[in-house]
Amino acid sequence: MKSLKATGHQLADSGFQLTVLSQGEAQAASLPRFRHKLAEAGLWPLRPVAPAVLQLNVGKMCNQVCRHCHVDAGPDRTEIMTRETMQLCLDALAASDIQTVDITGGAPEMNPDFRWLVEEIRRLGRHVLVRCNLTIIVANKKYYDLPEFYRQHGVEVISSLPYYSADKTDRQRGQGVFADSIRALQMLNAVGYGQEGSGFTLNLVYNPAGAFMPGAQAGLQQQFPAAAAGVMCRTTLSVGWDGQLYDCDFNQMLDLPVATAARHIRDFDPAALAARAIVVNEHCYGCTAGSGSSCGGTTA
Repeated sequence: MKSLKATGHQLADSGFQLTVLSQGEAQAASLPRFRHKLAEAGLWPLRPVAPAVLQLNVGKMCNQVCRHCHVDAGPDRTEIMTRETMQLCLDALAASDIQTVDITGGAPEMNPDFRWLVEEIRRLGRHVLVRCNLTIIVANKKYYDLPEFYRQHGVEVISSLPYYSADKTDRQRGQGVFADSIRALQMLNAVGYGQEGSGFTLNLVYNPAGAFMPGAQAGLQQQFPAAAAGVMCRTTLSVGWDGQLYDCDFNQMLDLPVATAARHIRDFDPAALAARAIVVNEHCYGCTAGSGSSCGGTTA
């Protein structure tokens, strides 16, 4: 299976994706513009609060091709963050009060400088989160020691599965993914991850896909302000593989950069970033529906 970009699919183009989002809005005439909903909640323009997380997308290369992947990652994607750009991120981190670095991809472990980056972040005394797809751990012998590497550096591992059965997981992520994921989880367990009292954190996110019964309308309306107020873009700054700055990983994939004059990590300006208005579009409903959703869980 190839990425959408490799097949020349029109949805690989961020401009076309934004057009689709606009058309969806026109078709659902009863759905107000997201910014109008923010205004109703007293949150327009949406602005950041104290930055807590620097999220680094170190590349779109991945050992899997998943049908649901908003990054359109895969083995055929060659975009990866260079060590030079990583150093710029480290310089910005050292000059800031940000205490947590969230490393994502693709499969971030496939970046040849991934381990160096983790070591340098830890040398600065900052907490490291790695978004691991699990199967990378068993994809090649050179990755077999990843659980031990994570343990040695106190890395918090965040992984997800579409479902708790092989059939539905493999349908979304590919044949054999569920079995490989369980094997990787066992390897993480063996070094202490997921073991009570070990001090090594493994967050396993359950993210089912499919049709589900909607929540009560009144309850959802009441939850929106809290969900919107807690969206991760208010406390997280996203850095693309090329060093460009975004309000979140989803804006990054839609090529919607931060609304500041300086848009690259080399020009990191905490004051300007703190004063910016966060760029929103209709896809932002995905982070505010129900109790809200983020890379760290619910927001309300």
